[in-house]
Amino acid sequence: MEKIKVITDSTSDLSRETAVRYGIEIVPLSVQINGQSYLDGVDITPDQFYPMLAEAESLPKTSQPSPLDFIRVFERWASQGYLVISLHLSRGLSSTVDTARMAAEHVGPDRVTVVDSGFLSWGLAFQVIEAATAAAAGLSVKDVLDRARSVRDRMELLFSLDTLHYLEKGGRIGKVSALLGSLLNIKPLIRVENGIYVPFGKVRSQAQALERFVQFMRDTAGSRPIRVAVGHGLAAEAAQKLMAMIERSFQVVGEITLFEVGPVIGVHTGPGTVGVAFYPAGS
Repeated sequence: MEKIKVITDSTSDLSRETAVRYGIEIVPLSVQINGQSYLDGVDITPDQFYPMLAEAESLPKTSQPSPLDFIRVFERWASQGYLVISLHLSRGLSSTVDTARMAAEHVGPDRVTVVDSGFLSWGLAFQVIEAATAAAAGLSVKDVLDRARSVRDRMELLFSLDTLHYLEKGGRIGKVSALLGSLLNIKPLIRVENGIYVPFGKVRSQAQALERFVQFMRDTAGSRPIRVAVGHGLAAEAAQKLMAMIERSFQVVGEITLFEVGPVIGVHTGPGTVGVAFYPAGS
C-alpha cells in the first residue's frame, strides 16, 4: 500500500485541529503589516489580524512560501517513504502552486504531485480533506487525485464584501472590476469561477446577500444533500444567520463548518466578509 501525505497551504483556512485530525500539513503564506512579517495561522490569527488591518498605515502585503520552504516539507516526507500530494489555491489568484511545482521538480515528480485546486479557503479545504480521507483509506495516488478532482468539479464558493477597496488595492480585482463605480451603499457578491473572482451580483444589504446565497444553492444543488462551510471576516452574526438559513433549507451532510477567513485572504477581502463553500455530496 502506498504511503501518501497530503499537504496544502494556509489559504485553505483549515484550523490546526482539523489539519491534525486528518493528518494534513499546512505550509503557511505570510502577511506583512507595518513592517512586520507574520506567518499566516502560525504567528497571527484572524482575531489578531482584523484589528491590525483597521489600523494599518497602508494595505498589508502577502507573500507565498519560497521554493525552499516547499522543498524542505516535500523532502521531509519523501525521505520517510511517502508520496506527496500537495493541493493549493488557484493559480488565477496566486503563483503559490507554481512555486510548489518548482519544488516538486527538485524533489522528484515521481514523489510529489502538485494540484491547482481552482479555489481558495474552504473551496480548497474540502478537496484537501477528501484527499486526506482517501489517502488514509489506502487508496492509490491516482484514486486520491480522482476523489479530490471530483469534489473540485462540484464545488461552489460565494462571498459578499462590505467594500471592494481591499480587493482593488490588493490587485485581485480581476473581472470584479465591472462592479467598480456603481457601489455606493451596495454590497458586491462574488463567485469563484474557473479559478478567479467573477461578479455574482450586487445587493443593498447583508440580509439580501444571504438570501441570494441560499437561492443560488437551491438552484445548484436542488434537493441533493450537500456539504457546507460558512466563513466570515468580522461578520460572525451574519455567518450564524446564514448557517441557520442553510440548516432550514437543505439536507446537510455532517455539521456545517464555521470558520474565520484567515489573514492572507482577509487582506484582499477585508472586514465584513461572509461567504459559503458547498458541494453536492456523493459522486
